[in-house]
Amino acid sequence: MIIGVPREVKAYEYRIAMIPAGVEMLTKAGHRVMIEAGAGVGSGIAEEEYVRAGAEIVAEAKAIWSHAELIVKVKEPQPAEFGLMRAGQMVLTYFHFAADRGLVEGCLKAGITAIAYETIRDRAGRLPCLTPMSEVAGKMSIQEGAKYLETPQMGRGILLGGVPGVAPANVVVLGAGVVGHNAAKVAAGLGANVTLMDINLDRLRYLDDVMAANVTTVYSDLHTVRAALHEADLVVGAVLIPGARAPRLVSREDLKVMKRGSVIVDVAIDQGGCIETSKPTTHADPTFVVEGVVHYCVTNMPGAVGRTSTFALCNATLPYAAAIANRGWEAAAAADRGLAEGLNMRAGKITNAAVAGAMG
Repeated sequence: MIIGVPREVKAYEYRIAMIPAGVEMLTKAGHRVMIEAGAGVGSGIAEEEYVRAGAEIVAEAKAIWSHAELIVKVKEPQPAEFGLMRAGQMVLTYFHFAADRGLVEGCLKAGITAIAYETIRDRAGRLPCLTPMSEVAGKMSIQEGAKYLETPQMGRGILLGGVPGVAPANVVVLGAGVVGHNAAKVAAGLGANVTLMDINLDRLRYLDDVMAANVTTVYSDLHTVRAALHEADLVVGAVLIPGARAPRLVSREDLKVMKRGSVIVDVAIDQGGCIETSKPTTHADPTFVVEGVVHYCVTNMPGAVGRTSTFALCNATLPYAAAIANRGWEAAAAADRGLAEGLNMRAGKITNAAVAGAMG
């Protein structure tokens, strides 16, 4: 099979969807791998490494899209790429269709087979391709939140962990999945007071046992969320319904009970955001202020740590890319029902119920 890896064109995206070890595995299996020139620079991977692994370096993205049967990417196709896609072509990447009608329409028109990392499941029902980037984003949410709590960034001027004689910050994490767990762990490690909220009591019981003493687990409902917001210096939105638009847990009216200069990091923004006032931002212009609250809503947070994120992502995604290349999509999906759940679109039709629901 001809496998194409174009350079990511989303603003401030530094990851690449294939590392040299993956190229070597695929080429040794008899496949042809085409890498766009410069695609690995943001992750610190030189073209010579790809060439030694057996890849062909191609000067223009157009040549990759026109020849490859399977396109492997990191982020969803951008509008500039819609015209490069062709009917029947397989595209394996993060799509997050539920938050972007224009993307859905562009991919439907192109007639691609869209296989989304974020809805692939393993035998235990987990999301193996989403997990590594959720780990990165969860840890980064505290790193970025701490930065934007600084006064020059329009924050309250709060040091997350405090100092002797001065209380630490109050951090509220909405959602106790992979993102929330990692966010709470980092915030607790820095010394903050952490409130970790979810509706899954079994998950809360588990985390209550394993988390540090400065993490308090609280069942999430309208009243407990509102009470937590009142005390919060930093709020991390970490909720997920696979494939679907994120539920709105915080309204604009709720912001009025928050402290002026407090910070929201909405990691759920890829799926539309869990805060009513959230809107997508970029690493170049990451924040905006509503009702005196700083909002950080970057849609590709892990892209800022390109090398770490690339290797973490490819460790998880390479087996699926290899399965599709070695067996073809139909046989690979028939053999692995979890991989089949990654199919979001085929031949101009949506095949994922959550995406279809989000699009009406």
